[in-house]
Amino acid sequence: MQDYFTSRRNIKELSMGIKVAIVGSNGLSGGELCRLLLNHPQVDKIYPLARKELDFDIVHPNLLGCGLRFYKQEELQEHLSQIDVVFFCTPTGEAMKSASYFLSKNIKVIDLSADFRFPDAELYKQAHGQEHEDLDNLSRAVYGVSEFNADKLRQAQLIANPGCYVITALLGLAPLMGSALVDAQSSIHISAINGTSGAGASLKPEVMHSYANNNILPYNLDGHRHAPELEHQLSLLADQSVNVVFSTAHGAFPRGIYIQASISVPEHVANTLTREQLLKEYVEYYGKGAEGHYFVRILDHARVGKLNSKQYNIYPSVARVAGSNFCHIGVDFDTQSNTIKVISVTDNLVKGAAGSAIQNMNLAFGFEEHLGLSQFGL
Repeated sequence: MQDYFTSRRNIKELSMGIKVAIVGSNGLSGGELCRLLLNHPQVDKIYPLARKELDFDIVHPNLLGCGLRFYKQEELQEHLSQIDVVFFCTPTGEAMKSASYFLSKNIKVIDLSADFRFPDAELYKQAHGQEHEDLDNLSRAVYGVSEFNADKLRQAQLIANPGCYVITALLGLAPLMGSALVDAQSSIHISAINGTSGAGASLKPEVMHSYANNNILPYNLDGHRHAPELEHQLSLLADQSVNVVFSTAHGAFPRGIYIQASISVPEHVANTLTREQLLKEYVEYYGKGAEGHYFVRILDHARVGKLNSKQYNIYPSVARVAGSNFCHIGVDFDTQSNTIKVISVTDNLVKGAAGSAIQNMNLAFGFEEHLGLSQFGL
């Protein structure tokens, strides 16, 4: 059976581009998928699906004149034999009802919701408060952080795209997980700020410009739904249980994820630890620039100036990654509190959603990992 899938993929590479369908394409992540896939050299056809009669150019005015239109579910049946991959940009709880149908047709599925992010149904229920309806495929899904799971993703039929907060925090913290530099018994404290697009496309007065501008909107401080996913993935990286104190808010910007994490350091390590040593650890883990993990960039600018002088360029900025699939990471060591501090930033709609989904698609079809995604920030 594996030989069939492998040969099917290779035939596609040698002949023509792949054909993709997007369920939930009228939302923000779905629109971003359309924008990026329109410029992908190996994508031959895009079928955006919407449940209602909608005008594509009105829903996604930034793509005016691109030639795409919305398809209904029944229309898709006419083209099903040609489709190679389906993206789900749907609310949690919907993809698990339909994924098995496409998988049975030998169509790859990439789910941008949380439906397949946990390896078992109990963890899913704890995080999202509902029973999972597709237990067979839950265990088959490959978690879609390309930087960590590339080999598995190359063979995957069902890919669970990570949450936007989670992928940004994972990339920022991965080099420290299981490291002797950190106190394994201490909690990791994470303050996370999301752009207002993280609230979705439906109308919410609180995230409209009149209310959100010049403001920060905390939410879900009683426990964010991404926290169990983040703890689970960090624990896998550390090979031991990890506790996370996770606080979230919306910031007065449309796009972006800003993660600021603090991790305690054992006293015997703190006596000699420096920012330069931390930067070396991160560069060794991810590589340097395009020679390493292409989409992860470490800010290793030297600190200059006097004590307490404000040097902003040694830390990442949300604005620098807007519109791109890059994650920028900065680190420092607070000698007063013996704490490592990590800053990681992404665009929540690109690396946090559509971009990482395409990165996973590239691996699953044997394309270059950065294909169609190499543009830098705005």
